[in-house]
Amino acid sequence: MRDMKTSKPGKSSKRATMTDIATQAGVSQSTVSLVLNAMTGTKLSKETRQRVLRIAEELGYQLPEGRKATAADTAPSPSMPPKDARRLILYLVDEISTSPHPVVSVDGAKDEAWNQDTLVAVFATRSNADIESAVLAAMLANPLLAGVVYSTIFTRQTVPPAALSGVPTVLLNCYVPEGTEPHFSSIVPSEVVGGTTATEYLVHAGHKRIGFINGEPWMDAAKERLKGYCRALSSADIAFDETLVREGDWQVTTGFDCTLSLMQNAQPPSAIFCANDLMAVGCLEALHCLGLNVPADVSVIGYDDQEIARHTHPPLTTLVLPNYEMGRLAVELLLDEANGMPHRKRRIKVEAQLVERGTVGPPPTKS
Repeated sequence: MRDMKTSKPGKSSKRATMTDIATQAGVSQSTVSLVLNAMTGTKLSKETRQRVLRIAEELGYQLPEGRKATAADTAPSPSMPPKDARRLILYLVDEISTSPHPVVSVDGAKDEAWNQDTLVAVFATRSNADIESAVLAAMLANPLLAGVVYSTIFTRQTVPPAALSGVPTVLLNCYVPEGTEPHFSSIVPSEVVGGTTATEYLVHAGHKRIGFINGEPWMDAAKERLKGYCRALSSADIAFDETLVREGDWQVTTGFDCTLSLMQNAQPPSAIFCANDLMAVGCLEALHCLGLNVPADVSVIGYDDQEIARHTHPPLTTLVLPNYEMGRLAVELLLDEANGMPHRKRRIKVEAQLVERGTVGPPPTKS
């Protein structure tokens, strides 16, 4: 290689060498050669290039003809994050403002991430494919990104964007069709177990005529909770009676209307399982309008443990939808994968926990 070393006016008379630059820069001589000769296709950081060029200039080393330090050499490198910067997790969700449940999942994710020295960046796409693509394009290029939590507001089957195939990803409250590639681990609520637990609690209290007010039947949560209701009845040798089942829409009004309908039955139920707390609120109001006392005349159990469940009269017995634990577990699983701890891709179901309050008692004694 031709000698390119000359002294600049005002600098030391001793000619600087590549070895001198390498010693002061703390790099190898081959690295200095690559930088000073502007070799492309190398994986040298801009920080290293900047340091070598600065020291070369300070020592009076004349750069090859046409080779000058540029803004690209001296600008901070986007691929070299600050030394103490925290890792990031992208939490991508289709909706967050129309239900209290996704916010609780976010809290679980943020708390677990913080415990592992990681931050969570949350983006709601409103199911807009263009927004989703723009977020992924920006975030997947971030060198601090540890992985992605891909979430949906309602439990459902989904097909994640292809861009996630190359990054650690955990699905939250959603899952891929069987046999889909790439396959991702997913965290979902164990709705069948939840429906079973609620119904069994009423059975153990002595009830045999148990009404069920379900949500919209096309939704996974409604289908699974109905399965749990039927399973508990079967285990108790109680015949399924379709006249005791109503389909609602998760809202207070349908809970009210469906309860009035159930209580017109020739043999009305002594207990009612509502598939969410809002419908249970409507159920309690309907029973009050009918002059019935809860739980002396009719027992009621809800699902979700929303804030309102603590403030009904009496306070509502219900099940906690495990949103917080699901969010926490999703991040735990994701960071294990990001840290090089491989695991079998699987669907993990988190069980709801029963919260006993004041709306369930034994069935009324017959006079």
